[in-house]
Amino acid sequence: MIDLASAPRRATHTPPAHLTFAHLLRSETIKILTLRSTWWSLGVSVALSLGITFLLGLVSIGDDGGLPTSMLLTAPLQFTMLVAGIFGAIVITGEYSTGMIRSTLTAEPRRGAVLLSKAIVISVLMAAATVATYVVGAVLATAIGGEALDWSDPSTSLSPLAMGVGSMVVFTLIGLGFGFLLRNGAGAIAVTVGVLFVLPIVFSMFAFGGENWRWLVDLGQYLPANAAAQATSPGATDLGGSVVTLIAWALAPLAAGWLALRSRDA
Repeated sequence: MIDLASAPRRATHTPPAHLTFAHLLRSETIKILTLRSTWWSLGVSVALSLGITFLLGLVSIGDDGGLPTSMLLTAPLQFTMLVAGIFGAIVITGEYSTGMIRSTLTAEPRRGAVLLSKAIVISVLMAAATVATYVVGAVLATAIGGEALDWSDPSTSLSPLAMGVGSMVVFTLIGLGFGFLLRNGAGAIAVTVGVLFVLPIVFSMFAFGGENWRWLVDLGQYLPANAAAQATSPGATDLGGSVVTLIAWALAPLAAGWLALRSRDA
């Protein structure tokens, strides 16, 4: 008779439990909000945007009609986009530099879920900061003599501001994607700044070459900074094309970062 109580038991392997996506989002939110770099990035973005809005408002008061308030609010994008891109890059490269990424992937082995949760959290943070900036900026612009936003014409008020918020989110995701792809803070920041700031200048130089180089100038309009400038212009004519361009620029680096995350060890 076999004594079942004393018989050796076969070891069973219990697969690690996955975090629910809600818990993962909560974990990433706490992690990102406790970083000093997060508050520095958001603070610099808000201060820079409000400062430029104030200066542009003062300069345009004496002009015939001045600049539209929506333009005063979205004009700082050409500077704040760099802060947004750098913020997105350092959110993940900081984890690689400290080794925290290993703990993150141990707690949640589904690497796509990790990337998606980070993308959602920093997108919400940047969108909220940008909306708050526009609210304060609109009050500031009105206080120094600017016209109140005309909400009856969405093409000159709601649309440019919504595109401004979306553009800042896209710039942040571009930095995040390059951060996942390169895993190095200096490298990710350099590539992000190159795409957002340097390439538009390089492509614009070909305008001096005449019609032979016109195709490069036209191609430069599909860079994220130029697409954002077009999308945030009051009464933009090719809004759909600009939106598609911005979405593509957000997804392409994230997709490359996701492939790198899946194929490499932490």
